[in-house]
Amino acid sequence: MHPSLWERCFWLLGLLLALSVESAGDVPPTQQPKCTDFQNASLLRGTSLKVQFLLFTPSNPSCGKLVEESSDIQNSGFNATLGTKLIIHGFRALGTKPSWIEKFIGALLRSADANVIAVDWVYGSTGIYFSAVENVIKLGLEISRFLSKLLVLGVSESSIHIIGVSLGAHVGGMVGHFYKGRLGWITGLDPAGPEYTRASLEERLDAGDALFVEAIHTDTDNLGIRIPVGHVDYFVNGGQDQPGCPTFIHAGYSYLICDHMRAVHLYISALENSCPLMAFPCTSYKAFLAGHCLDCFNPFLLSCPRIGMVEQGGVKIEPLPKEVRVYLQTTSRAPYCVHHSFVEFYLQEPRNKDTSIVITFLSSNVTSSVKITIPLWNLLQREPEKCDLQENGWSTNRTMTSVHTEMHNCQQWQVL
Repeated sequence: MHPSLWERCFWLLGLLLALSVESAGDVPPTQQPKCTDFQNASLLRGTSLKVQFLLFTPSNPSCGKLVEESSDIQNSGFNATLGTKLIIHGFRALGTKPSWIEKFIGALLRSADANVIAVDWVYGSTGIYFSAVENVIKLGLEISRFLSKLLVLGVSESSIHIIGVSLGAHVGGMVGHFYKGRLGWITGLDPAGPEYTRASLEERLDAGDALFVEAIHTDTDNLGIRIPVGHVDYFVNGGQDQPGCPTFIHAGYSYLICDHMRAVHLYISALENSCPLMAFPCTSYKAFLAGHCLDCFNPFLLSCPRIGMVEQGGVKIEPLPKEVRVYLQTTSRAPYCVHHSFVEFYLQEPRNKDTSIVITFLSSNVTSSVKITIPLWNLLQREPEKCDLQENGWSTNRTMTSVHTEMHNCQQWQVL
């Protein structure tokens, strides 16, 4: 009995399916790299540390590779001849991944040929702030043990750069303390203030924790520490209220966190933009605003430090005195930078009344004016403003003003 037409079609279809399955089995599927993301915790389970070390490399900047043992590190693309940068986040009240971490990692990898390792301790930083503080020493020990594995692979202590955010800055200080200050560089981004302002040097970030320690202060009147903690401490806009951040509690979460997190966004912007965030050594922010500190002087060897990579800032790492306070002003949004210039006007004749001078700065898209009033008894006056100024001419009678406005690339100025 001959098979029917339907039977023949069914048999042929089965044969084709079998051949296609067999052919597919001959070619292994494309192996996608296994990437690991940050953990998520909750208020009920945020007590244990559960630390993850996630490696990001220039060849694969968006894929975090979980590295725990030395074998993981060796097989992950880690390059022991490059510098190594560790990012340590701070307190995570809701147990979520830091919203800024991916942008930060990308900026680091684009600005420097380095290994970037993100330290995920979301579990240990979730819930109550004081519980997270209790985990700082434990986390410092875990990071120190991890670094010891890198040193075995040939990484030098001086090539390690720790970047700690808020509470993470003090974790970095703890790690540096365990290594007796031999690590290369620690950056504290608005180091946490609560529980640390009166802490001992062994408990918080300080200048003895690395060959070079810097801190960027943006919220000293609330969540950030108000005292200097490094060789160089940047007090941005005086270290307190940042332009563009809400000033009313009705703004909710943004009111609480905006100033504190500005340090992170400033650092990212400094890595991504060529516009320099330059700061000036000064005795106080008031003196800086009065125009008394616009010249750079030692210990910076006629160079003022810049936020970002120290290689770009012209700062000599050694020797540096401790706790040098530097000040700068910024705008409310990226790239945040302003340029500082010095304008002088000298009054050469006595007067019988106060003198007012209005200076207008003109650029391609912005016009800004500042009025300077010189009291009767003064022949010299300093006033703050901001601008990237190009001199175009002077009046015969002059007084002195420190100029730093939000305008960039000013084309000319004139006295009215």
